[in-house]
Amino acid sequence: MKIKNTMLTLVFVAMSAVPALSAEIELRLAHVAAESEPLHAAAVFFADAVEKRSKGRISITVHPSGQLGSNAEVYEQVKVGAPIIQVSDPGYLSDYEPNFGVLNGPYLLEDPADFQKLLNSDLYAEMIAGVRKTGNFEVLSMNWLFGARHIISNRSVTNLDEAKGLKIRVPPNVMWIETMKAMGADGIQIAWAEVYTGLSSGVVAAAEAPLASIWGAKLYESAKEISMTGHFKAFVGLAMNSDLYASYPEDIQTILSEEAVAAGIMITNLVLRSEAEYRAKLEAEGVTFHTAVDVEAFQKATASVYEQFPKWSKGLYARVRKVLDN
Repeated sequence: MKIKNTMLTLVFVAMSAVPALSAEIELRLAHVAAESEPLHAAAVFFADAVEKRSKGRISITVHPSGQLGSNAEVYEQVKVGAPIIQVSDPGYLSDYEPNFGVLNGPYLLEDPADFQKLLNSDLYAEMIAGVRKTGNFEVLSMNWLFGARHIISNRSVTNLDEAKGLKIRVPPNVMWIETMKAMGADGIQIAWAEVYTGLSSGVVAAAEAPLASIWGAKLYESAKEISMTGHFKAFVGLAMNSDLYASYPEDIQTILSEEAVAAGIMITNLVLRSEAEYRAKLEAEGVTFHTAVDVEAFQKATASVYEQFPKWSKGLYARVRKVLDN
């Protein structure tokens, strides 16, 4: 009996000394949002679901708050083959496939649910194929509702007169710049990681973002008025290097793509439920909300934005409207 116990002890010690099997595929997921935002919750949801469904064959670590760099920097890393999944925006993808930019146009959607019509269309399939060829990106999903974007400043921005000359932070993206110009404002390009400093130092007088991002970046510490312009109803998604994706077995590809879409459903529901909660949090911090916005005037003023992209394929916006309006 003594020998038996000793053997069992030795076996147990030997087994405990064996390191856990590492995943076959190790990926990082990068985004610039704060950990308090729905986007981060969806990223963690996706990573956990992929690891569970793959039975540990895929491991994904989530890096929030720009830990791996700015959006533009991470896109370039992904493009050259880094094992990174990027929270991806149609506006940034338009740098590689111009037609993608139309998906982020001003006042494109009345109901966010209509965006799925575009994702089901032949037009979107063409965009996916285009960015795979020209940018080396595999778009896993684009159904993550990021939220309606509104303007935060220290004064109201409810009409074209109030928007005139306003220095407002925008990402380094032509769609944002042209939209702000059409509204009469002056778009100043600043990376999201620097928007807090830009607003607090007076480099810009305003910023625009969904309420969750305004809360996550603590912009309410520098500006106390939010005008509910809703100029973009933004969707984002996940993308990775297309060659890297193609190198994986088919079952791994399926897991990544299907779980990316499932996480999109999750975040969309979360964003729709949480806007009232974020508004209450911001009001508790002394923020005043302006809801009497002349949306019709902003919509008419920004209609010309869709004519500012000569690299778009001919009749692109008309094709988008046909899909949405049917």
